[in-house]
Amino acid sequence: MTYQELNERYEALIARPNHIDDSRYNGIYDRWADPVLTRAHIPPFWMFDPNPATNPHMMQRLGVNAVMNSGAILLDGKFTLVARVEGMDRKSFFAVAQSDTGVDGFRFWDEPIQLPDTCPEETNVYDMRLTRHEDGWIYGVFCSESKDTSTGDLSAAVAAAGIVRTKDLKKWERLPNLVTLQSPQQRNVCLHPEFVDGKYAFYTRPMDDFIETGSGGGIGFGLCDDITHAVIDEERMTSIRRYHTITEAKNGAGATPIKTDRGWIHIAHGVRNTAAGLRYVIYAFATALDDPARVIAEPGGFLIAPYGAERVGDVSNVVFTNGAIAVPDGRVYIYYASSDTRMHVATTDLDRLTDYVFNTPADPLRSPDCVKQRVAFIRKNLEYLNGESSSC
Repeated sequence: MTYQELNERYEALIARPNHIDDSRYNGIYDRWADPVLTRAHIPPFWMFDPNPATNPHMMQRLGVNAVMNSGAILLDGKFTLVARVEGMDRKSFFAVAQSDTGVDGFRFWDEPIQLPDTCPEETNVYDMRLTRHEDGWIYGVFCSESKDTSTGDLSAAVAAAGIVRTKDLKKWERLPNLVTLQSPQQRNVCLHPEFVDGKYAFYTRPMDDFIETGSGGGIGFGLCDDITHAVIDEERMTSIRRYHTITEAKNGAGATPIKTDRGWIHIAHGVRNTAAGLRYVIYAFATALDDPARVIAEPGGFLIAPYGAERVGDVSNVVFTNGAIAVPDGRVYIYYASSDTRMHVATTDLDRLTDYVFNTPADPLRSPDCVKQRVAFIRKNLEYLNGESSSC
C-alpha cells in the first residue's frame, strides 16, 4: 500500500457520518453507532514514514495500539477531546482531537501534547480530566505513574495525581503533583470547576496501593488553599463503595461535574468483580450546590454498560469516562471508552439527565427489597394502563 492510499483511507474515515443506534433505546440518552476515536483516527504521518527512500516497504515505524479515556471541553466552539493515546510500547501520551459536531469528524492536531517533563521518576501518564475553572485557567488532572522502588516486583507502581494548566491546550504549565496527606496513592482525581469556601476542591479516589483501593471507601472530596502547591489534609467521602453493587470493588470520579439548578451532576465509574474479571460501568449521582461533597441523589444501577462490540478489547467488559461536554443549549455529550481500546459518545440533554438522576429509584441493596420495589412499580404502571384502556 502506498502512503497516498493510507491517507485516502484515513480521510474517508474522518468524513464518515455517524448515526444513532436505537437498538437499546432507554429514553435517557442516545448511543451513537460508530466510535468517535480509534487508532484508525491517528494521522498516518504519526505512524508511517512517507518517504520511499527511507521507508521503501511503507512499514509502520511507530504504531499506536489504542485511543481511549478522553477529557472533554468546548473550546472556541469546537468539541475538543484530550485523548489518551497508547503506543505499541505501552506508554501513553495525550493528544488533542476536535470536531464541529461532537459525534463524528474528530481530527487530531498535527502533534501530540508535550507536557513539561518535571518528574524524572514518572514513567507513564494517562486519563486527563479537563476543568475550565472560575479562576480563568483550564486545568488537566491526570494519573502520573512511577515505578514502586520499594519492591523488586516489576509490575508494582505508584499512582499520583498530576496537574497541568493552560489557556489554549497548546502551552501547558506543569504544577507539582497533588499531595493527599491521608492517602498513599491517588487515581481518577477531578478538579471541581468552582471555588468552595474560597478554596480549590478536588474529587479524589483514596487508595492503599496501585490496583486495590484497600481501605479507600469511595470517591473522596478535599480542599486546598493553593493549587500551585496542592495539599489536601482531609478527604470526605461522597459516593461510597457498597457490597454487592456496581461500586463494590472500587469507584472513581469521571467527567467534571455538571451544574444544574438542582445540584451538581456527576458521571462516574463503578467496578465490581466477576468470574471473568473486573467489570467497569458508568453511573451517575448528584451533590448539593451548597456542599458539593454531599450526595443528594444516587440512582440505582448503571447509566452505561459495555454493549456488543464494546465488550471486546485490550481490557474487556469495560466502559470508562473522564469527559463530558454540556453545551449552552442544554445538550450533553458523554464521551466514554470501551475496553481500553476506543472512544464512543452518548448524547442527552440536561432535562433528561436531571430527570434520570433525581427521579430514578435508589438501589434498595437487598434482593427482597429490590423485588418489592419492582412489584410496586409494575402495579402502579398496570393500574395506569388499565385505567387508560377503560377510558378509551
